[in-house]
Amino acid sequence: MDVALVRWPLENGRRAALVAAQVPRLLLLETDAPPPEPQDCLEDWIRCPAGDDEVRARVAALALRGSAHVAAVPVLDDDGVLRMGSSWVSLPPVESRLATALLERFGAVVSRDSLGRAGWPTGPPGRNALDVHMLRLRRRVAPVALAIRTVRSRGYLLERSGSGQVHVREA
Repeated sequence: MDVALVRWPLENGRRAALVAAQVPRLLLLETDAPPPEPQDCLEDWIRCPAGDDEVRARVAALALRGSAHVAAVPVLDDDGVLRMGSSWVSLPPVESRLATALLERFGAVVSRDSLGRAGWPTGPPGRNALDVHMLRLRRRVAPVALAIRTVRSRGYLLERSGSGQVHVREA
């Protein structure tokens, strides 16, 4: 795993982009610069000038931390095989199209209307057809450590298993 070296505070904007992308980063602090508040566990800092051995040790620690921290993202191939890490499951065509819509917004709510259009491009099915296919898809993705949550009055959400319950605040 690559670790980004960021000059602090000169490259603050770059740091923000790396935080958003979950890239491990080592901040190289200028002599008089105070250390910033850490953004997450993928960040460390060292004051310059620093010895090569110390920089290498911190980079190695961040790389190790990063590989353990950044989780696998599920991928669906053109043959309908859904992969999560080293696990996989084969999906029938309708469920594959539904999974594609859920994966495009992984971790976010997908409306019933959007899922209906994705699963049945020629026209949305009846309410029960979508429910039946979502139940089947929910059962199929469980063995690969994924879960489909129902978000009442909103739609469905695909996430990693064990990520906790979904709470949607009503406006």
